[in-house]
Amino acid sequence: QLEESGGGLVQAGDSLRLSCLASETLIEQYAMAWFRQAPGKEREFVAASSWSGGTTMYADSVKGRFTISKDNAKNMLFLQMDSLKPEDTAVYYCAARFGTVKAGGPDEYGNWGQGTQVTVSS
Repeated sequence: QLEESGGGLVQAGDSLRLSCLASETLIEQYAMAWFRQAPGKEREFVAASSWSGGTTMYADSVKGRFTISKDNAKNMLFLQMDSLKPEDTAVYYCAARFGTVKAGGPDEYGNWGQGTQVTVSS
């Protein structure tokens, strides 16, 4: 029900946009988020959006550089990543939860995609 795309290898300072194709039910009724997991580290929250897109939340580490957005008509969730840093290197996951949007841990979200790799070289 969730499928990410758009990952790749970029240089520090570059931009990348991740996409997540969701089912109609998820995109219209669920809060959605992006998480990431670097090698040897726990999965961490990156950004989240309410079902309407009217409320967004960001981790402090990406605030001002990343932008989460939705296109409900196309069943798509996006993550625009600008000014990328090597520490942004991780597998990025799209996630969804029924209910209010939360900037919490992975256990707050019950639906997950397979992930897409983002690698930022210095």
